Parts: sequence; structure tokens; C-alpha cells
Amino acid sequence: MAPVRGDGMRGLAVFISDIRNCKSKESEVKRMNKELANIRSKFKGDKTLDGYQKKKYVCKLLFIFLLGHDIDFGHMEAVNLLSSNKYSEKQIGYLFISVLVNTNSDLIKLIIQSIKNDLQSRNPIHVNLALQCIANIGSQDMAEAFSNEIPKLLVSGDTMDVVKQSAALCLLRLFRTCPEIIPGGEWTSRIIHLLNDHHMGVVTAATSLIDALVKKDPEEYKGCVSLAVSRLSRIFTSSYTDLQDYTYYFVPAPWLSVKLLRLLQNYNPPTEDPGVRGRLNECLETILNKAQEPPKSKKVQHSNAKNAVLFEAINLIIHNDSEANLLVRACNQLGQFLSNRETNLRYLALESMCHLATSEFSHEAVKKHQEVVILSMKMEKDVSVRQQAVDLLYAMCDRSNAEEIVQEMLNYLETADYSIREEMVLKVAILAEKYATDFTWYVDVILNLIRIAGDYVSEEVWYRVIQIVINREEVQGYAAKTVFEALQAPACHENMVKVGGYILGEFGNLIAGDSRSAPMVQFKLLHSKYHLCSSMTRALLLSTYIKFINLFPEIRGTIQDVFRQHSNLRSADAELQQRASEYLQLSIVASKDVLATVLEEMPSFPERESSILAVLKKKKPGRVPENEIRESKSPVPNHGATQNHATNNNHNNNSGSLDLLGLSTPPSQQQQQNNTQNTLIDVLGDIYNSSSSSAVNNAKKFLFKNNGVLFENEMIQIGVKSEFRQNLGRLGLFYGNKTQVPLVNFQPVLQWSTENATKLNVQIKAVDSTLDAGAQIQQMITAECVDSYSDSPSLALSFRYNGTPQNFIIKLPLTVNKFFEPTEMNGESFFARWKNLGGEKQRAQKVFKAQIPLDLPGARNKLSGFGMQLLDGIDPNPDNMVCAGIIHTQSHQVGCLLRLEPNKQAQMFRLTVRASKEQVTTEICELLADQF
Repeated sequence: MAPVRGDGMRGLAVFISDIRNCKSKESEVKRMNKELANIRSKFKGDKTLDGYQKKKYVCKLLFIFLLGHDIDFGHMEAVNLLSSNKYSEKQIGYLFISVLVNTNSDLIKLIIQSIKNDLQSRNPIHVNLALQCIANIGSQDMAEAFSNEIPKLLVSGDTMDVVKQSAALCLLRLFRTCPEIIPGGEWTSRIIHLLNDHHMGVVTAATSLIDALVKKDPEEYKGCVSLAVSRLSRIFTSSYTDLQDYTYYFVPAPWLSVKLLRLLQNYNPPTEDPGVRGRLNECLETILNKAQEPPKSKKVQHSNAKNAVLFEAINLIIHNDSEANLLVRACNQLGQFLSNRETNLRYLALESMCHLATSEFSHEAVKKHQEVVILSMKMEKDVSVRQQAVDLLYAMCDRSNAEEIVQEMLNYLETADYSIREEMVLKVAILAEKYATDFTWYVDVILNLIRIAGDYVSEEVWYRVIQIVINREEVQGYAAKTVFEALQAPACHENMVKVGGYILGEFGNLIAGDSRSAPMVQFKLLHSKYHLCSSMTRALLLSTYIKFINLFPEIRGTIQDVFRQHSNLRSADAELQQRASEYLQLSIVASKDVLATVLEEMPSFPERESSILAVLKKKKPGRVPENEIRESKSPVPNHGATQNHATNNNHNNNSGSLDLLGLSTPPSQQQQQNNTQNTLIDVLGDIYNSSSSSAVNNAKKFLFKNNGVLFENEMIQIGVKSEFRQNLGRLGLFYGNKTQVPLVNFQPVLQWSTENATKLNVQIKAVDSTLDAGAQIQQMITAECVDSYSDSPSLALSFRYNGTPQNFIIKLPLTVNKFFEPTEMNGESFFARWKNLGGEKQRAQKVFKAQIPLDLPGARNKLSGFGMQLLDGIDPNPDNMVCAGIIHTQSHQVGCLLRLEPNKQAQMFRLTVRASKEQVTTEICELLADQF
């Protein structure tokens, strides 16, 4: 029976209905198998199938595939549909190919030829179907096959507008797969000028394409700025009628406007042409003015379109950060949204104001809304809006309002959602330290944090308060008194016990004169918490008790009884038992003077950056607002970062204040100090001195250590952790993105001469080409020392930051001394060996000035870290240092001896190195010269 052509494929409708009416999985599979058998027989046996029948059966196969079943036939019939002149048949053919055909299929060449035929068709519908299929597949093969045809279609004057629109979107899809598809040269100008096209769809699609191209190569496409500003001006200025006939609920061309505003955010404010900048500011003022007008419609579509344009305009104003008037107006407009009944508007207003709070022009304007923001934090129903309010309070905080904001955040913390408590704790800790003028207030804040949200106080927070108390004598007594009072609470968090144990162990004597906090009272108070704590805290308390024996000899017996009790217990925790036993013996055997020396007060910590901000950024990568007022934008400096530029930044940072967070800097140093704000948490769990976090390569320092920060600037931090055994070594490099945008085309390349590569075999593992904002990735490097060598390999690191290429050369810590094995020997053996290595080519000597002042303990520490064995009691002169070691290579071993002689009067050192191989002698001498 002939099919009824007007029934819309009734057979397909019946089949779908049958499937939906199946009562079980088995009946569905049975019905499907029956249909598949029927279709297979039709395709194999009936050679007279017309286009309609092929289309119907291909549709059924598509439906079966979409239900989750594999289809292994029908592909050729779908390809045959591409040659049909009927739209519905060609459409189904392209749909089947887009969904089911694998790019490795044998039919791909036939498909590409059919698509090329349609691209050359005079029927725009056929051309559009072909372009849509190319975009849907979007493979490398498609990009290579049509790299010439699609750009020509896009810029040709003969191409219809609807085809140009599809060509732009298709090219955008292929560009994401294969960036090389876009031709350069004269094509650049022709693509940019699509922004002047009269057709709405063409301009909108072209703007999306150009935005993607700009992100790859902003310099090549910088001509789009003036055209985008001109187009915006024609949309928003009443003297023009460009696209005024296209309005969406009384908003002219909202989608195009948003795309153009986003495109302009790829560049700094236009400065070369004052006319362009003036027109852009006029457009932005017009958008802000229209936001103040009463709505022209009560429908939600009108407000959505209007606000979409407004928020994108505000984003551009924030990005440019150059017009004080616009920034303040934007802030006032956003302030009105804080009381809007639409939750989304309130959220977006808070989010945008976080960025405005960091501008020197609008910071004060944002602070005027402090009360409303505090109310939002407390009263909002939606937790995401409350979190944004917390972010904004953090961003707007400065010395004038720090105490009020911190107190409000502490008050809210008691009832805050569990999902944001940890983040709030970190923010309160950062603000309290950064803006503390009186550190007694800081101590109160941190102890309150522990009391209110102890479960969410990380180790970094309570470590930090201890560091600050130890470094500041004026607050030590107050801290001891306050923590003692806090410990008297019936329910006391374990973190409070840790802080209390540490501070009372160091400074409990400062409050012991009061009978209410006498030595025995302090001990009993701490010991009452002992059995409620974890093993780590118990270990800390045992250390506090031994400190008490030194501070308060009168309670020695009581504490020794406790030590005996824990030494004799059959404890499951061997470490605690061992600790108690050792402390007991120390308290019995050691004299009073020895005990005082061993248990003396902790020395001051070196002034360091706090790692709390780094922890916060790691937990919320890319979302943590800055708490620092940045200066207005000037043209972006070249971040190609020569070594001199990096060193200058280092100098500026070192001359700053000794603020423990490293964040309180004069405005003139703000650009240099952004790297301190954005510091990622060290991969090695260490907190480094603020001077080492500047844009410098620390490779020389790794002569004497294996772990630390190898390189750091305002964009990236590179940490290294390494281990060596005999002639084998392994390095882990940790790349941390400190910016708010991804680093793209991220490519570390090993640089090592061919000659040296045969002596030190280095293998480097590939990493992803994109390093996301705030993220961290690891790269492993293995090294095998085949023979002795000089110098060390380098890493050429390249990536793009905001479209700007960045290149750095970083020396890897793979010097030959890393393959040393320390060697013990007595004086007789040393000098016998020293005499045997007396040949002219076996010895090297250098005399150099000491680093003022001459530091003998520091020199000993460096030699210990260099890899050789520091031999005491060998040299007759006790100030002289001698070392011995063996360098392991795959082919042989090289014995090496070293002698470092200081001259205190002349403030100089003489370094002598003797080794069984000349190259090693020279290299070791060169590495160590001028390092002491």
C-alpha cells in the first residue's frame, strides 16, 4: 500500500506510540527489534525505496538511537538523502549524520563531498543545512576540509545575509576546535568590518566570532574597538535609527549590545583616539540614564533585557576603571537594586559592587551602602545572596570601618549557614590581622572565632595568632589572661585548648601572680581538658606541661606524676607514651640551667606572609573578592617580565612595611603588591618570607634545599618538591595561577643542550594547555645523572594572560651537587685523601668576600644542605669547615672533598675543592663561590 504523503510520516508516529505504550522493558525491546528487522530488510531487499521512505526509516533509526540503543546500519541511506533536493529529506540526512556518524567513518569523504556540493548551491537553505552540519560535527577533519570555503562565504558580497550569519557561527565552532583555521592578513580587516553590516543577525554572529578571535590575538584585531564603539553609539544615540526598528520589549538590540560591551572588555580604555573614548563614555552614560527612566512595560521580558544591557555596561565601566563619574554613578545605580524585590537583581548588584569596592574612585561610594549590605547578610532568604553580601563587606572593609564590619560578621557567624562558615572565618581572620591597630583586639577576635565556630577554624588561623602573640611582647600578657578565661568555659572547643596550651606554656608566668591564675590553677585547668582531646592536642599539652616545669618549679612533682602515669599506661598511642617518658626523664636528669636552656621561650618568628588569604583563594578559586583599593588603570605594562623588571619589583616590595599579611601598602606600590594579595597556598605547606614572594627566580637558593618556591610573580607561582637517590632524581613542579582569569596556551618546554643531555637525561611530563583561575597543576620531571656535567637545565615557560603573551626562562634545581651522597670519614682518612687529590686538574680554589656580616653558623647550614657530609673535629682550626661526598653517576662515582676557611678580620672566605674529576672540581667551586 502506497504511503500517504500528507500524513507527516504516519508510520513513524505509530511506531513512537507503540514504544510509549509498552508496559515493560522486554516488550519495548521486542517491538524495537521487530522494527529494526523490518528496516534492515527494506534497506537490503527493496532497491526502489524513494526519498520519503528512506527519510521515514532513517527517522525511526534516529528515534531508536536517542532511546539509548546502538545503530550499526542505515548510514549509507542517510548519506543518500543529502543529494535530495527536498528540504525535509536533506534535513533528516544531515541530522542523522550529525548525531550518528563517527569522524573516523569510511563514509566521511563522501559526506564531505556532499557538503561541498551544498555549499556551492544557489539555494541558501541548502547552504545553511551544510553549515549547520559542519558546526554540529565540528571536528578537526571538518575544519581542514572547509578552511577555505567558509571564510569566503562569510566575507563575500554575493552571500545572502542568512548564510553569512550561519557562516560566522560555523567558523566560530571550528575555530574552537582548530584555531589555525582563521586566515590572517587582509582577512582580519574584512572580518572586523562585519560589525558594520546592516543585518542584525550577521552583526550579532560576527561579534561572537570576533570576541573569540580577540581573546587569541588581541593585537591583530584591535581595529574592532572603534567599530564596536561606533555601532554601540548608533544603537543608543537617538539621532541614529540604526537597528531602532529592532527592539525587544522596547529595548533596542539587547543581545547585540551585550555582545559589543563584552567585546570591549578585552581591551583597555581607548586612549589613542579621544573621539572613540568620548563616544564610548556617552553610550555608557546613556545606558545609565535609561536605567533611571520608568519602565515602558510591566512584563518581565522588558526588565530582563534592560538590566542585561545595564549590568554589562557596568562590567565595562569596572573593567575600564578610568572614569570616576561613571564608576560612582554605577555604584549608586547598583545601590538601588539592593532593595529590589527580585532576588537575582540583588545578587548581581552585590556581585558587581564587590568589584567597585576595589576601585579608588568608587570605594567610598560603596561604603555608603554598608548598612544595607549588613542587613542583606542577616535577612536575605537565599544563601547565595547572603554569601555575596559577606563578600561585599569583605571587599569594602578598610581601617575606618574594620571593627564594625568584623563585629557584624562575628555576630552573624553564630547563625550563619554551615556552607559559608569556614569562608567567613578566614575572611574575619584576614580583616582582623590586616586592620589591627591594637593587637589585643585581634586576639579577642580570633578567640571569639574559635568560640563561635571552632569546627571551621583551620590550622592556619590558630597558627597565625600564636605567631603574632610570640612576635609582640605588648600583647603576650593579655593573650595569656584572655585565653585562660576562655578555657574556663564548661564547653571549650579543642582549637581553644590548642591555643591555650601553647600560649600558657610560653607566657603563663605573666599571669601567675594572680591567685586566680596561679601555676597549679593553670595546670589543672588545662589537664581537665586533656581526656577530651585528640592525640595531637594531647601531645601539645604534654609539651605545655614540660614547659610548666621550667616556668613553675613548685608544681614539678604534680606534673611528673602525670608523666609517670602516661609512661606506664599501655596506651594505644605509642607516640604519646614515648613523649611522656622522655619528658619525665628530661625533668629528672637535667639540671635547672640545662632545663631552662632546652625549654626557653620560643624565639620570635621571622616576619612572614600569612597563608590564610592563600587558603581562602584555594577554597574559592576565581571568586574571592580582593580587599585592596587598586589604582585607576593606565596602559598595561609588558609582562614579558625581564629579569630586571622582576628585580625592581622585588626591591619595591622589600621596602614596604612589615605588615604581617604584606597587604597594607602605599597606593604607589599597589601594582607591585597585587602578587602578595593573590599568593596561593604553598604546595609544600610552608609559609615563606614576604621578600621571596616577589617576581624573582629563586634557583640559587635551591643549591642548599630541595623544596620551596622556585619562581613567583603577580600572575603565577611555581613551587618545587624534589628528591634524589644516588644518580636518580625526581622533581614535582606545582604551577599556581594567581589571577582571576585562565592562563591559556600554557606550555613549559625543557631547554638543555644536546651535549649536556647525554650526561643528564631529563624527562618531562606534559601538562594541560589551560591553567584555570586560582587553580594549581602538577608536572613531574625525572632526571638521571649519566656523567658529570656543568650548569643545569632551564624551563622555558610560555602562556597568554588576558591575550598578552608571557615568556619566562627558569633555571631548574638540577645542579650536579643534587647527586651527592654524604660520606663520613675520620681526620686521618680525610687528609690522606686530600693529599692524593693534589694534582693541578684535581683542585680548584676561590677567594671571595663574605656576605656582611660574616655568618659562620649560616655557612655551616648551607654546606649541610649542599649535599656533602660536614665533618666536625677534622680541621685543626675550629672555624674551618670541611666536607666530603661522592657524586653518583651511571658510569662512575666521583669523590669530592671541600674546605672553607673564613678570615674574620678581612671578612673573606677561601674555598678549596678537590675531586677525582676536573669538571666536578670546577663546577662545585663555581656553584659555591660568593654563596656565604
